[in-house]
Amino acid sequence: MIRLPSKFRATARALRHRNYRLFFAGQLISLIGTWMQTVAQSWLIYRLTGSAGLLGLMGFASQGPVLLLAAVGGVVADRHDRHRILLLTQTASMVLACVLAGLTLGGVIRVWEVFGLATLLGTANAFDIPARQSFVVEMVGPDDLPNAIALNSSIFNGARLLGPAVAGILIAAWGEGWCFAANALSFLAVIGGLLAMRRHRTARRHDDGSMLSRVRQGMGFVAGHAPIRTLLLLVGVSSLMGMSYTVLMPIFADRILGGGPRGLGTLMSASGLGALAAALMLAGRGRIAGLENWVGRGAIGFGLAVALFSLSRWFWLSAGLLACAGFAFMSQMAASNTLVQAMVPDEYRGRTMALYSMTFLGLAPLGALLAGLLAERIGAPPTVALGGSICVVAGLVFRRHLPHVREEGFSHSD
Repeated sequence: MIRLPSKFRATARALRHRNYRLFFAGQLISLIGTWMQTVAQSWLIYRLTGSAGLLGLMGFASQGPVLLLAAVGGVVADRHDRHRILLLTQTASMVLACVLAGLTLGGVIRVWEVFGLATLLGTANAFDIPARQSFVVEMVGPDDLPNAIALNSSIFNGARLLGPAVAGILIAAWGEGWCFAANALSFLAVIGGLLAMRRHRTARRHDDGSMLSRVRQGMGFVAGHAPIRTLLLLVGVSSLMGMSYTVLMPIFADRILGGGPRGLGTLMSASGLGALAAALMLAGRGRIAGLENWVGRGAIGFGLAVALFSLSRWFWLSAGLLACAGFAFMSQMAASNTLVQAMVPDEYRGRTMALYSMTFLGLAPLGALLAGLLAERIGAPPTVALGGSICVVAGLVFRRHLPHVREEGFSHSD
């Protein structure tokens, strides 16, 4: 009992920084709204079309701009004030959520409008994500960076736990529009937190290089850094092949497991619960050394859990497997994020985190598109099983090469 307060302080030590506390609180509220909109948007497309292919295309529309534009967003984050970038992107996202809510509540929403608004939101995210990822070190400094990254993962997945569950209830009772309206209001919390921060402006390096040349510099840095390159490759495989189960979740919830919109919310929340547990566990770690082991184990465990989920026909077993998948996936991603940020110099931070975002989030829409097309031909369960199996193989390959990769770079991250 005496050691508990000390343990709690270690787990939440990044919260001693005032700016980070404001960021943490605002993000927690805003991300709940984001997850509500994500679930409601998928259910809206499913309700309007009933098409697995269009569910996959929706995933591509909402995250594809990250793949196409995040490299540019990384250059912008390295050259301009990241705080100001976040204010602009969060405000744009709030406006888009308001438009989506108005059209849906007015009963005039059409499929092409959902796709168009999702694409615009993805474009805002392409600039928001690199700036947000690289802004963390400005709030907490390098010593508390690993803890802040883990805490960011915990609020992301705490919201992932609560948001889908609330969305499922709202959709069943009043429809998708109220989820979009709640998301629009939630952006006020993060915008207010950003405006309340006390800031010392960080000087940015300006040079005469073109946008394209600076993109190439960032890619060249990653390509020449074996540990970062290897981590991003594994993140990319897991995102491309493993995360397809999320875009097909309405089919599993409704046709296979018979849960309807509330079942969809419960399944998404189960995955979030497992991911939240992993994030809190990593937040309590006091050092970076050994995180590389979590990367390989996480990839293997994630692939196994997803493959087994595809075989389940019992709702609560499926929920349990998704909790395991969420735990393993977050172990891999949070550990990878921490290791990458610990190894990258600040002058390349925005561009490197843009490439991380492209592999983590940008490849997911390609996987969603592929999964939707494949599910139309062979069905959702075989599609998800195939993706999980590929993740297992990728994790085993990473584990085999781990000693060489650790020798080249991980030993410098402690």
